[in-house]
Amino acid sequence: MEREYIRDRTLEGHESARTRGKNIGGATVTDDAMLSHALHLREQNLSLRDIAARLVITTGKKKGQHPSPATVLRMLRDHDEQTTAQPQPTST
Repeated sequence: MEREYIRDRTLEGHESARTRGKNIGGATVTDDAMLSHALHLREQNLSLRDIAARLVITTGKKKGQHPSPATVLRMLRDHDEQTTAQPQPTST
């Protein structure tokens, strides 16, 4: 019961911080150039691990390191969701 109380208070704190414009979590390591490179590598049917090994973080504290496969998956999934949500232009 105490665990649930702590969890609820933590979630309330996160929601309060979001309403004040604060970011929850770590700094983002992806950018548009990394996304376009990852999309190009995905077209070549490489695995997420292979794609992550070929990408390099260009800014921030982790500059020069490779993103995790989970970061690559999240980046590609977000891109796919955004492109499917937008209506595709029709050519006439």
